[in-house]
Amino acid sequence: MTQLSPNAGESRLERGKRALAEIDGEAGHKVVAALADIAPDFSRYIFEFPFGDIYSRPGLDLRSREIATIAALTALGNAAPQLKVHIEAGLNVGVTRDEITEVIMQMAVYAGFPAALNGLFAAKEVFGQRAAAAREEAA
Repeated sequence: MTQLSPNAGESRLERGKRALAEIDGEAGHKVVAALADIAPDFSRYIFEFPFGDIYSRPGLDLRSREIATIAALTALGNAAPQLKVHIEAGLNVGVTRDEITEVIMQMAVYAGFPAALNGLFAAKEVFGQRAAAAREEAA
């Protein structure tokens, strides 16, 4: 998976929905669905701006964008739910567990040990959930 290629005549909303499905899969749609009853406009903004405009730009592939996003969310130190969604997204677009772990550990240098620890625990949770789902599927 490299970059999202724009379709002629596709609106920001359509492009964003397509990008979200490709990058985040079910996890992204759960976030958007959870906002439907309280802030439906905000759901549309999520589709249009980050996914319809930014993730769809040329210049970085989706894998690189997710590495940058995982690093940024880890550095924030207060965005565990979003970090978990983007760890899932990273795995969906080809970032390995080892790469995710290394990116999060790198953030200890710039964001401090507490932020890196929180990020590592978020990654551990996502990796564990994925492993459990794989075991269920195999059974």
